[in-house]
Amino acid sequence: MNTIIIEGLAFALPLFIIAIGGIYSERSGITNLALEGFQGFGAFLGAAMVMAFSHGDISGIELPMFFVAVLFSIIGAALFASIHAFLCIQFKANQVISGVVINILSVALTAFFTSQINSVIFGKPTNKFVLGICEKFTVPGISKIPVLGAIFTDVYLYEPIIILIALIASYVLYRSRFGLRLRACGDNPHAVDAAGIDVSKIRFSAVIISGALSGLGGICFAYSISASFSPNIYSGYGFLAIAAMIFGNWKIGPTLGACLFFGFARAAGYKIAQSLGLASTFSDIIMILPYVLTLLLLMFFSSSNRAPRALGEIYDKGKR
Repeated sequence: MNTIIIEGLAFALPLFIIAIGGIYSERSGITNLALEGFQGFGAFLGAAMVMAFSHGDISGIELPMFFVAVLFSIIGAALFASIHAFLCIQFKANQVISGVVINILSVALTAFFTSQINSVIFGKPTNKFVLGICEKFTVPGISKIPVLGAIFTDVYLYEPIIILIALIASYVLYRSRFGLRLRACGDNPHAVDAAGIDVSKIRFSAVIISGALSGLGGICFAYSISASFSPNIYSGYGFLAIAAMIFGNWKIGPTLGACLFFGFARAAGYKIAQSLGLASTFSDIIMILPYVLTLLLLMFFSSSNRAPRALGEIYDKGKR
Protein backbone atom coordinates (compact mmCIF):
# COMPACT_ATOMS: atom_id res chain seq x y z
CA MET A 1 0.00 0.00 0.00
CA ASN A 2 2.82 2.42 0.86
CA THR A 3 4.40 1.93 -2.55
CA ILE A 4 1.09 2.59 -4.29
CA ILE A 5 0.62 5.85 -2.37
CA ILE A 6 4.19 7.04 -2.95
CA GLU A 7 4.25 6.27 -6.67
CA GLY A 8 0.64 7.36 -7.14
CA LEU A 9 1.33 10.83 -5.75
CA ALA A 10 4.52 11.14 -7.81
CA PHE A 11 2.43 10.65 -10.97
CA ALA A 12 -0.78 12.42 -9.91
CA LEU A 13 0.70 15.76 -8.83
CA PRO A 14 2.44 16.66 -12.14
CA LEU A 15 -0.75 15.56 -13.90
CA PHE A 16 -2.71 17.81 -11.54
CA ILE A 17 -0.67 20.93 -12.21
CA ILE A 18 -1.03 20.39 -15.98
CA ALA A 19 -4.79 19.99 -15.50
CA ILE A 20 -4.91 23.27 -13.56
CA GLY A 21 -3.27 24.90 -16.57
CA GLY A 22 -6.07 23.49 -18.70
CA ILE A 23 -8.66 24.82 -16.25
CA TYR A 24 -7.23 28.34 -16.50
CA SER A 25 -7.36 28.29 -20.28
CA GLU A 26 -10.79 26.73 -20.66
CA ARG A 27 -12.44 28.71 -17.86
CA SER A 28 -11.41 31.79 -19.84
CA GLY A 29 -13.15 30.38 -22.93
CA ILE A 30 -10.17 29.02 -24.90
CA THR A 31 -10.33 25.31 -25.70
CA ASN A 32 -6.90 23.86 -24.99
CA LEU A 33 -5.93 20.51 -26.46
CA ALA A 34 -2.31 21.65 -26.60
CA LEU A 35 -1.35 20.75 -23.01
CA GLU A 36 0.70 17.82 -24.25
CA GLY A 37 2.64 20.08 -26.58
CA PHE A 38 3.19 22.68 -23.86
CA GLN A 39 4.57 20.16 -21.38
CA GLY A 40 6.83 18.57 -24.00
CA PHE A 41 8.34 21.81 -25.26
CA GLY A 42 8.73 23.22 -21.75
CA ALA A 43 10.49 20.07 -20.55
CA PHE A 44 12.72 20.14 -23.63
CA LEU A 45 13.90 23.70 -22.99
CA GLY A 46 14.45 23.00 -19.28
CA ALA A 47 16.47 19.87 -20.04
CA ALA A 48 18.44 21.66 -22.78
CA MET A 49 19.39 24.41 -20.32
CA VAL A 50 20.57 21.79 -17.85
CA MET A 51 22.82 20.32 -20.53
CA ALA A 52 24.08 23.80 -21.46
CA PHE A 53 24.87 24.94 -17.91
CA SER A 54 26.42 21.60 -16.89
CA HIS A 55 28.23 21.07 -20.21
CA GLY A 56 26.66 17.62 -20.39
CA ASP A 57 27.95 16.49 -16.98
CA ILE A 58 25.44 16.84 -14.15
CA SER A 59 27.25 14.61 -11.64
CA GLY A 60 27.40 16.30 -8.25
CA ILE A 61 25.15 19.23 -9.24
CA GLU A 62 21.78 17.52 -9.69
CA LEU A 63 19.91 19.73 -7.18
CA PRO A 64 20.91 23.15 -8.62
CA MET A 65 20.24 21.83 -12.12
CA PHE A 66 16.77 20.73 -11.05
CA PHE A 67 15.78 24.32 -10.26
CA VAL A 68 17.36 25.51 -13.52
CA ALA A 69 15.26 22.93 -15.38
CA VAL A 70 12.07 23.96 -13.60
CA LEU A 71 12.62 27.66 -14.26
CA PHE A 72 13.34 27.30 -17.95
CA SER A 73 10.58 24.74 -18.44
CA ILE A 74 8.05 27.20 -17.10
CA ILE A 75 9.42 30.02 -19.27
CA GLY A 76 9.73 27.86 -22.37
CA ALA A 77 6.24 26.41 -22.15
CA ALA A 78 4.75 29.86 -21.51
CA LEU A 79 6.43 31.22 -24.64
CA PHE A 80 5.33 28.20 -26.66
CA ALA A 81 1.77 28.68 -25.39
CA SER A 82 1.77 32.18 -26.84
CA ILE A 83 1.55 30.56 -30.30
CA HIS A 84 -1.78 28.99 -29.34
CA ALA A 85 -2.91 32.26 -27.79
CA PHE A 86 -2.07 34.30 -30.92
CA LEU A 87 -3.73 31.79 -33.24
CA CYS A 88 -6.94 31.54 -31.22
CA ILE A 89 -7.31 35.12 -29.98
CA GLN A 90 -5.59 37.41 -32.46
CA PHE A 91 -6.18 35.40 -35.64
CA LYS A 92 -9.43 33.75 -34.47
CA ALA A 93 -8.31 30.30 -35.64
CA ASN A 94 -10.24 27.14 -34.84
CA GLN A 95 -9.15 26.33 -31.30
CA VAL A 96 -9.29 22.55 -31.66
CA ILE A 97 -7.21 22.53 -34.82
CA SER A 98 -4.72 24.94 -33.27
CA GLY A 99 -4.27 22.64 -30.28
CA VAL A 100 -3.67 19.59 -32.47
CA VAL A 101 -1.14 21.48 -34.60
CA ILE A 102 0.69 22.71 -31.49
CA ASN A 103 1.04 19.12 -30.23
CA ILE A 104 2.42 17.88 -33.55
CA LEU A 105 4.76 20.87 -33.81
CA SER A 106 6.07 20.28 -30.29
CA VAL A 107 6.93 16.63 -30.93
CA ALA A 108 8.63 17.45 -34.23
CA LEU A 109 10.67 20.37 -32.86
CA THR A 110 11.79 18.67 -29.66
CA ALA A 111 12.78 15.46 -31.46
CA PHE A 112 14.78 17.38 -34.07
CA PHE A 113 16.52 19.79 -31.70
CA THR A 114 17.31 17.14 -29.09
CA SER A 115 19.02 14.94 -31.67
CA GLN A 116 20.86 17.88 -33.23
CA ILE A 117 22.11 19.30 -29.94
CA ASN A 118 23.36 15.89 -28.80
CA SER A 119 25.10 15.06 -32.05
CA VAL A 120 26.56 18.48 -32.92
CA ILE A 121 27.47 19.85 -29.48
CA PHE A 122 28.00 16.80 -27.28
CA GLY A 123 28.88 14.22 -29.94
CA LYS A 124 26.30 11.72 -28.68
CA PRO A 125 24.02 9.97 -31.20
CA THR A 126 20.97 9.99 -28.94
CA ASN A 127 17.64 11.78 -28.64
CA LYS A 128 17.73 12.04 -24.84
CA PHE A 129 18.98 14.58 -22.33
CA VAL A 130 20.11 12.93 -19.10
CA LEU A 131 18.77 14.83 -16.08
CA GLY A 132 19.61 12.58 -13.15
CA ILE A 133 17.31 11.44 -10.39
CA CYS A 134 15.18 14.06 -8.66
CA GLU A 135 15.96 14.47 -4.97
CA LYS A 136 13.65 12.77 -2.47
CA PHE A 137 13.11 13.38 1.22
CA THR A 138 11.25 11.78 4.12
CA VAL A 139 9.62 13.73 6.96
CA PRO A 140 10.86 12.28 10.26
CA GLY A 141 8.30 11.05 12.77
CA ILE A 142 5.11 11.52 10.79
CA SER A 143 6.36 9.17 8.10
CA LYS A 144 6.13 6.30 10.64
CA ILE A 145 2.33 6.53 10.83
CA PRO A 146 0.76 3.51 9.10
CA VAL A 147 -0.63 4.23 5.61
CA LEU A 148 -0.85 8.03 6.16
CA GLY A 149 2.91 8.16 6.70
CA ALA A 150 3.47 7.03 3.11
CA ILE A 151 2.43 10.52 1.98
CA PHE A 152 5.54 11.88 3.75
CA THR A 153 7.91 9.11 2.68
CA ASP A 154 10.26 9.29 -0.33
CA VAL A 155 8.69 12.55 -1.44
CA TYR A 156 10.03 13.96 -4.69
CA LEU A 157 11.30 17.51 -4.31
CA TYR A 158 8.86 18.73 -6.93
CA GLU A 159 5.80 17.50 -5.00
CA PRO A 160 5.71 20.28 -2.34
CA ILE A 161 6.52 22.80 -5.09
CA ILE A 162 3.50 21.65 -7.09
CA ILE A 163 1.25 21.71 -4.01
CA LEU A 164 2.32 25.28 -3.20
CA ILE A 165 1.79 26.49 -6.76
CA ALA A 166 -1.57 24.69 -6.92
CA LEU A 167 -2.72 26.49 -3.75
CA ILE A 168 -1.65 29.83 -5.22
CA ALA A 169 -3.39 29.02 -8.51
CA SER A 170 -6.56 28.06 -6.66
CA TYR A 171 -6.54 31.30 -4.65
CA VAL A 172 -5.98 33.40 -7.79
CA LEU A 173 -8.76 31.64 -9.71
CA TYR A 174 -11.41 31.73 -6.99
CA ARG A 175 -10.47 34.60 -4.69
CA SER A 176 -8.86 37.31 -6.82
CA ARG A 177 -10.33 39.95 -9.13
CA PHE A 178 -8.31 38.51 -12.01
CA GLY A 179 -9.78 35.06 -11.37
CA LEU A 180 -13.32 36.45 -11.29
CA ARG A 181 -12.80 38.19 -14.61
CA LEU A 182 -11.20 35.09 -16.10
CA ARG A 183 -14.15 32.89 -15.14
CA ALA A 184 -16.55 35.52 -16.45
CA CYS A 185 -14.76 35.50 -19.80
CA GLY A 186 -15.55 31.81 -20.11
CA ASP A 187 -19.24 32.26 -19.31
CA ASN A 188 -20.22 35.67 -20.64
CA PRO A 189 -17.39 37.53 -22.41
CA HIS A 190 -19.77 40.22 -23.73
CA ALA A 191 -20.66 41.22 -20.17
CA VAL A 192 -16.96 41.43 -19.34
CA ASP A 193 -16.36 43.63 -22.35
CA ALA A 194 -19.34 45.82 -21.41
CA ALA A 195 -17.67 46.40 -18.02
CA GLY A 196 -14.67 47.88 -19.80
CA ILE A 197 -12.37 44.86 -19.39
CA ASP A 198 -10.25 43.59 -22.28
CA VAL A 199 -11.45 40.03 -22.90
CA SER A 200 -8.58 39.24 -25.25
CA LYS A 201 -5.99 40.27 -22.69
CA ILE A 202 -7.55 38.10 -19.98
CA ARG A 203 -7.76 35.11 -22.30
CA PHE A 204 -4.21 35.61 -23.53
CA SER A 205 -2.96 35.66 -19.94
CA ALA A 206 -4.91 32.50 -19.15
CA VAL A 207 -3.32 30.58 -22.03
CA ILE A 208 0.16 31.75 -21.01
CA ILE A 209 -0.48 30.56 -17.43
CA SER A 210 -1.73 27.29 -18.88
CA GLY A 211 1.56 26.86 -20.71
CA ALA A 212 3.68 27.73 -17.67
CA LEU A 213 1.92 25.19 -15.44
CA SER A 214 2.11 22.53 -18.16
CA GLY A 215 5.85 23.12 -18.51
CA LEU A 216 6.27 22.58 -14.78
CA GLY A 217 4.37 19.31 -14.96
CA GLY A 218 6.34 18.21 -18.00
CA ILE A 219 9.78 18.60 -16.43
CA CYS A 220 8.56 16.87 -13.26
CA PHE A 221 7.44 13.89 -15.36
CA ALA A 222 10.84 13.85 -17.06
CA TYR A 223 12.62 13.69 -13.71
CA SER A 224 10.36 11.07 -12.16
CA ILE A 225 9.60 8.74 -15.09
CA SER A 226 13.00 8.20 -16.67
CA ALA A 227 15.46 10.69 -15.12
CA SER A 228 15.94 12.04 -18.64
CA PHE A 229 14.12 14.02 -21.29
CA SER A 230 12.95 12.36 -24.47
CA PRO A 231 10.19 13.51 -26.85
CA ASN A 232 8.48 10.13 -26.40
CA ILE A 233 8.22 9.80 -22.61
CA TYR A 234 4.85 11.49 -22.11
CA SER A 235 2.55 8.89 -23.69
CA GLY A 236 -0.55 11.07 -23.77
CA TYR A 237 -0.27 12.55 -20.28
CA GLY A 238 -1.47 15.93 -21.55
CA PHE A 239 -4.69 14.35 -22.79
CA LEU A 240 -5.02 12.47 -19.51
CA ALA A 241 -4.82 15.84 -17.74
CA ILE A 242 -7.59 17.12 -20.02
CA ALA A 243 -9.71 14.10 -19.08
CA ALA A 244 -9.10 14.78 -15.38
CA MET A 245 -10.12 18.41 -15.87
CA ILE A 246 -13.36 17.38 -17.56
CA PHE A 247 -14.17 14.80 -14.88
CA GLY A 248 -13.47 17.52 -12.32
CA ASN A 249 -16.05 19.72 -14.06
CA TRP A 250 -13.42 22.41 -14.70
CA LYS A 251 -12.95 22.85 -10.92
CA ILE A 252 -9.61 22.49 -9.16
CA GLY A 253 -10.75 20.42 -6.16
CA PRO A 254 -12.59 17.67 -8.05
CA THR A 255 -9.83 17.64 -10.67
CA LEU A 256 -7.33 16.77 -7.94
CA GLY A 257 -9.52 13.80 -7.03
CA ALA A 258 -9.53 12.61 -10.66
CA CYS A 259 -5.73 12.94 -10.90
CA LEU A 260 -5.25 10.99 -7.67
CA PHE A 261 -7.58 8.30 -8.99
CA PHE A 262 -5.51 7.98 -12.18
CA GLY A 263 -2.24 8.05 -10.25
CA PHE A 264 -3.18 5.40 -7.72
CA ALA A 265 -4.71 3.20 -10.43
CA ARG A 266 -1.48 3.36 -12.42
CA ALA A 267 0.68 2.61 -9.38
CA ALA A 268 -1.61 -0.24 -8.29
CA GLY A 269 -1.44 -1.74 -11.77
CA TYR A 270 2.35 -1.81 -11.70
CA LYS A 271 2.34 -3.25 -8.19
CA ILE A 272 -0.01 -6.06 -9.21
CA ALA A 273 2.16 -6.84 -12.24
CA GLN A 274 5.26 -7.05 -10.02
CA SER A 275 3.51 -9.16 -7.40
CA LEU A 276 2.38 -11.67 -10.03
CA GLY A 277 5.83 -11.75 -11.57
CA LEU A 278 4.54 -10.80 -15.00
CA ALA A 279 6.93 -10.23 -17.89
CA SER A 280 7.85 -6.68 -18.88
CA THR A 281 5.46 -6.95 -21.83
CA PHE A 282 2.53 -7.27 -19.46
CA SER A 283 3.89 -4.46 -17.31
CA ASP A 284 3.83 -2.21 -20.37
CA ILE A 285 0.16 -3.04 -20.87
CA ILE A 286 -0.49 -1.63 -17.39
CA MET A 287 0.31 1.81 -18.85
CA ILE A 288 -3.03 1.79 -20.65
CA LEU A 289 -4.97 1.41 -17.37
CA PRO A 290 -5.53 5.16 -16.81
CA TYR A 291 -6.88 5.47 -20.34
CA VAL A 292 -9.23 2.52 -19.89
CA LEU A 293 -10.50 4.18 -16.72
CA THR A 294 -10.92 7.38 -18.71
CA LEU A 295 -13.24 5.63 -21.14
CA LEU A 296 -15.24 4.08 -18.32
CA LEU A 297 -15.62 7.41 -16.53
CA LEU A 298 -16.72 9.06 -19.78
CA MET A 299 -19.46 6.46 -20.09
CA PHE A 300 -20.89 7.11 -16.63
CA PHE A 301 -20.19 10.77 -15.84
CA SER A 302 -20.03 12.73 -19.10
CA SER A 303 -23.72 13.65 -18.95
CA SER A 304 -23.21 15.59 -15.69
CA ASN A 305 -20.32 17.73 -16.94
CA ARG A 306 -21.00 21.43 -17.45
CA ALA A 307 -18.37 23.22 -19.51
CA PRO A 308 -18.02 27.03 -19.42
CA ARG A 309 -20.81 28.43 -21.58
CA ALA A 310 -18.53 30.35 -23.94
CA LEU A 311 -15.87 27.64 -24.22
CA GLY A 312 -14.51 27.44 -27.75
CA GLU A 313 -16.42 30.46 -29.01
CA ILE A 314 -14.43 33.06 -30.89
CA TYR A 315 -15.15 36.39 -29.22
CA ASP A 316 -16.35 39.10 -31.55
CA LYS A 317 -17.26 42.52 -30.14
CA GLY A 318 -19.58 43.13 -33.07
CA LYS A 319 -21.96 40.39 -31.88
CA ARG A 320 -22.65 42.09 -28.57
